[in-house]
Amino acid sequence: MGKLILPLFFLVFINCSNPGADKQPLNADLMEAIASKNELPPPPAEVSKISSTSAIRAQKNTDTISRKIIKNGEMRIQVGEIKKAQNQVNDIIKKNQAYIEKEQFQNTDMDDNLNLTIRVPHKNFDALINSFSDGIGSVLSKNISSNDVTEEYTDVSIKLANKKIYLEKYRDMLKSAATTKDILEIQENIRELEDEIDVAEGRLRFIDDRVNYSTLQLSLYKEKIRSSATSKIGFGSRFIDSLTEGWNSFVSFLLGMISLWPFFLLIPFIVFLWRKWKSHKKKA
Repeated sequence: MGKLILPLFFLVFINCSNPGADKQPLNADLMEAIASKNELPPPPAEVSKISSTSAIRAQKNTDTISRKIIKNGEMRIQVGEIKKAQNQVNDIIKKNQAYIEKEQFQNTDMDDNLNLTIRVPHKNFDALINSFSDGIGSVLSKNISSNDVTEEYTDVSIKLANKKIYLEKYRDMLKSAATTKDILEIQENIRELEDEIDVAEGRLRFIDDRVNYSTLQLSLYKEKIRSSATSKIGFGSRFIDSLTEGWNSFVSFLLGMISLWPFFLLIPFIVFLWRKWKSHKKKA
């Protein structure tokens, strides 16, 4: 009996040690993972070391990213003449290598407003602010803010690098796909990854643009002393305007009283009824 058990044990040991006995093909494992989940499958066993190395390299690259600071500002300046102030602003913008992204002018009875959206290189932002504060006019308000987006930039960069790694693996899998179903599923995953990569790259470009070029909202404001454009500033013209406004007010009052003429017709009738009621009361 002991002689029989020993050969059987030897055969079992050989079968268990065979590395290819129960191993399934690599692509079948990945296809099953893709079909059963909507999320990305883990990388194949033989490329896991490569993927890990690439991810570590991406992490090291993002660790060296410089600080990403977005600067924004708002200024409101009261000026004597809009046109003159605008010429001064243009000279300052040109000197600081900036440009006007948006311009809007408003002319009302009370004031003139020129609103400018200015983009300026990050390094020239402070110099631009100081130039506008000196010589243009009276600064009514100023608000400067800084936003550190380094963490967001690093996070998006790492995820983008990992998505590119998975995209290459899917493209390799597509070359060896055996069935139409597998091809369609892999192509769908590739399409989704490409869309996500485009969004991530667009976000990084937007952050880089806001970091490299700061934004300043500049408003030039001129208050109008009088609403009349034809009369001159002075005591005589103001006196005439006052008389005109007084006469206009009197005419408006008179026209208002005239518009009440139906009520005036009722007054005699009301007085008649009141006197009649009063005399009847005395007789009683």
